[in-house]
Amino acid sequence: MRLKEKFFQQNGGLLLKQQLSNHQNSFEKTKIFTAEELKKATNNYDESRVIGQGGFGTVYKGVLSDNRVVAIKKSKIADQSQIEQFINEVLVLTQIRHRNVVQLFGCCLETEVPLLVYEFITNGTLYEHIHDKDQASLLSWEKRLKITIDSAEALAYLHSATSMPIIHRDVKTTNILLDDNYTAKVSDFGASRLVPLDQTQLNTLVQGTLGYLDPEYMQTSQLTEKSDVYSFGVVMAELLTGKKALSFDRPESDRNLAIYFVTAIKEDRLVQILEEHIVNEGNIEQLKEVANLAKRCLRLRGEDRPSMKEVATELERLRSLEKHPSENIDVYAKKTEYLLNATSHSFNIDVATGCSTSSTIEYDSMKDQILKPVDDGR
Repeated sequence: MRLKEKFFQQNGGLLLKQQLSNHQNSFEKTKIFTAEELKKATNNYDESRVIGQGGFGTVYKGVLSDNRVVAIKKSKIADQSQIEQFINEVLVLTQIRHRNVVQLFGCCLETEVPLLVYEFITNGTLYEHIHDKDQASLLSWEKRLKITIDSAEALAYLHSATSMPIIHRDVKTTNILLDDNYTAKVSDFGASRLVPLDQTQLNTLVQGTLGYLDPEYMQTSQLTEKSDVYSFGVVMAELLTGKKALSFDRPESDRNLAIYFVTAIKEDRLVQILEEHIVNEGNIEQLKEVANLAKRCLRLRGEDRPSMKEVATELERLRSLEKHPSENIDVYAKKTEYLLNATSHSFNIDVATGCSTSSTIEYDSMKDQILKPVDDGR
């Protein structure tokens, strides 16, 4: 009992209790699990139950006593900064109820490292579906568009519909999960920030994943919801092209997908870089419009990017046009042409060759990060 109490305090239990007292209504739906419950649910954390592993720790598949299947996230041995990140994730997720956001069922603080208990999403990550050849061939354009809309709606909700806006800060294809119906669920809110309504910008430690990081945020440390918009633009480019956000297998000039993608659109080479089988599905005009929307999300200046709400609305409109192609095409075409013709910008980052797209980075100063302006003014 003493050890459990020690871990509870060590894992920020008192801080969490104090914070949650400010969010009592939302916390009623979130349970504090005992160590025994979760040990039993995972068959004592049996290796056969491991469904994910990374720098953050390990995710296990578990079955609770009421037969609910859950995902249990077990952090690595935690230092104080990870404890704060863990508590942040709990606080953020207790305030979210959305069909396209992974639901947090509860947490456990009486073990050596804190544990989070989520709903179990059956079909893996979007990253796996895009970059595994067999799975990618099953991911039709219709499914890709649905996933894009689901994810955009989740982020629009986080930015505008919660009591306090939430900036995800690490939007990427490994943090978008899919269920058996290919419904997208945005996950992993460890790095998220709750933003007071009277603040449009936050000065923060730069945090995120190379290839998806907003260049403006990297240069200024000014975090806004437009940083998520940029990362989402990279996700859209990934869905359209089937290429990784950052790849050292590509020539140096093409390593960063955002630059590669925007350059291809400007040089009228979009069709050449799109995933081959989705081009063959015959939606080329729709693909071009979605690509142009992604290009707007990837603009260098945050204020020039659309909001996630505008992105979600535009994507839904494009899907409905596909279903009713004869309606309002002229009006929409003129409007869309006007909206999408603005100049886009891009950037290039030099990183050590050991970095992979999944490595998360944090640093106080951007001095070590070389931003090279691209010659043609992107």
